[in-house]
Amino acid sequence: MTAASFWMHDSVRVAMGAVWASRPELMPQMRSGAAIDTRELQPGEVFFALRGDNTDGHRFLSAAFDAGAAMAVIDDPDALDTAPDALPVVRVADTRAALGKLASSYRSTLGPVRVIAVTGSNGKTTTTRMIDACLSTTLRGHASRKSFNNDLGVPLTILGVRSGDQYLLCEVGANAPGEIEQLSRIIRPHVVVITSVGRAHLEGFGSIDNVASEKASLAEHLEPGGVVMLAADSEPLRPWRDRFERVLTFGTSPDADLRVGDVHQTIDGITFMLNEREPFSLPMLGPHNAVNAAAAIAVARRVGVDSEHAREGLASFEPPPMRLALQRCGGLTIINDAYNANPDSMLAGLRTLKQVAPEGTRRVAVLGDMLELGEHSDEAHREIADAIIRESLADLVIGVGPAASAMVTPLRATGLSVESVPTLDKASLSTLIEILRPGDVVLLKGSRRTGLERVAEAWKTASEPSAAGGPA
Repeated sequence: MTAASFWMHDSVRVAMGAVWASRPELMPQMRSGAAIDTRELQPGEVFFALRGDNTDGHRFLSAAFDAGAAMAVIDDPDALDTAPDALPVVRVADTRAALGKLASSYRSTLGPVRVIAVTGSNGKTTTTRMIDACLSTTLRGHASRKSFNNDLGVPLTILGVRSGDQYLLCEVGANAPGEIEQLSRIIRPHVVVITSVGRAHLEGFGSIDNVASEKASLAEHLEPGGVVMLAADSEPLRPWRDRFERVLTFGTSPDADLRVGDVHQTIDGITFMLNEREPFSLPMLGPHNAVNAAAAIAVARRVGVDSEHAREGLASFEPPPMRLALQRCGGLTIINDAYNANPDSMLAGLRTLKQVAPEGTRRVAVLGDMLELGEHSDEAHREIADAIIRESLADLVIGVGPAASAMVTPLRATGLSVESVPTLDKASLSTLIEILRPGDVVLLKGSRRTGLERVAEAWKTASEPSAAGGPA
């Protein structure tokens, strides 16, 4: 079966092991793609009714029909009572599992499509976007949207491949052991990229070696002749270099196959050399992103995109939101890196703050809790404090959240300017805005649940001319 012929109602039903619950005489036309949210559903796609913590997709069958769904997949037979008669509906034992089964079956039809999978403790979303920027200069393909990297996002990404696509690019993450191997089984990649192994999700994995093992399991179902690309600077990945048939390394290490050097950082981005002879530029902050760019170049070459087109893709790259994104507003320069945080990425963000802040400006680090570190939490937060002191990374530190107190306490003891708020609410946001002043360069860095991007939003609101008493 080809990808083009896969998208027929009975083919899709059989692939999931589903049974008809409602089969109208006139079937709507079906196209590739699936959705779990009717607001994102495109006409002709399959709608999966999933149960979540706050809602149940079975309540939205009418909305799915109105959005043009070609089929709905349910696991609650009672939901059929609210389904429009003209909507084809199939029933499965578990809609979440059925989504993965459908993606796995569709993956088998993709034939010449080159499949690339990216994982890592840090930089996987940015690297995925960089790869897409390089490949899309000459090839047509489909890449993970947003951070679609779990057992829902990866299948949705695979199911979005269209006839004529030449590559499929999946981002893969995990919070617990075994998750990545299961996704590798569905993806069956030709190229695996591991950007780094760091101290993320230690609460679930226990040790950094376990994190490395989990990331490496993405290559468990590598296609014959496939290649594994590893970060040469990530020490926990070094033992894995000899465990795969074809390995390529990238990074600043002298023994890397693609060696990054001569990295220069300005407020507008970075420039670097690859293997001492090829120059590249990237309109993104963070010298460590030169290594992510090297991974993208390596993938591009592997699938037939030359260096010149890769250079073009990187030069016009648009960073994903809240990943060292530069914002200027009301006299403030904000480095918004608030999407997530672990010790390694927080140190990288702080070093970027030091590098890009012009001489004489106040460097403000608004640092939220680093979550999911388990018993390592206090030690990790103290490590950040030690680095701030040792490397003079900030002039003012504002800690946000209860875990951040392990960082704030040793900083305060040194006499460094320090503020602390237990949580971000309306009152504490107002306090933060009063502390900041035009001319500051501000880093926002914390775990996702901390929501530090609200600091940027509050400053923008307060700095607007209509905001009485706001910053001038």
